[in-house]
Amino acid sequence: MAKVKRLCVYCGSARGAEPVFQEAASALGMLLAAAGIELVYGGGRNGLMGVLADAALAGNGRVTGIMPGHLHDREVAHPDVQIVVVASMHERKQRMFDLADAFVVLPGGLGTLDETIEIITWKQLDLHDKPVIVVDIAGYWAPLLALVEHAIARGFAAARSRDFFRVATRIEDVLPMLAAMPEPTRPSKSTLV
Repeated sequence: MAKVKRLCVYCGSARGAEPVFQEAASALGMLLAAAGIELVYGGGRNGLMGVLADAALAGNGRVTGIMPGHLHDREVAHPDVQIVVVASMHERKQRMFDLADAFVVLPGGLGTLDETIEIITWKQLDLHDKPVIVVDIAGYWAPLLALVEHAIARGFAAARSRDFFRVATRIEDVLPMLAAMPEPTRPSKSTLV
C-alpha cells in the first residue's frame, strides 16, 4: 500500500468552462487537508490551481507551490501558500517530482498536458514508479486516453503503457486508489530533466 505524505497535483491555471471542474478541485483540496496530505502544486492563485489551494488551506492543510521566477514576478503566485521560487519550468517540474510521493492530474490546458505526459514518460523510462492517477472529470481526459489507445493500436506504444497510470472518474475515489497502489519499490533517479 502506498503511503502518500505529499501529493503533487497538476491542473489548470484557468477554471474551465464547466463548474464541475472547480467542484472537483475544491473537493480534492478538502480531502487532502482532511487526510493530512500536503499538496504540492504549481503555486498559482488563478484557475483550478487557486481553487485547489484555497480548499486545502480552508481545511488547515499544508500547501507548497513551486513557481519559476518569471511567473512569480508576474504576481500570479498564491499569496497564502509556501512558495518555492525556482529558475525555470524544468526545475519546477523536477522539484515537484522530488517532493511528491504520488501524482494526480485534474483538468487543465497545455501545461497540464505537458506535465502529465512527462511524468508518465518518466515512469515508462523506469525513472520512477510512483503512483499516477488521471482524474477524468466529466470525460475531460477521454481524448488523451483515446490517444494512448491509438498509439498502442498503431504500434507506437506497448500495451503496458496502460499500466503507467490509473484513471479515476470521481474525486472521492482518488485517495482510496492511491492507498491501494503498491509502495514504490525502487528509489527515483536523482535528476530527471
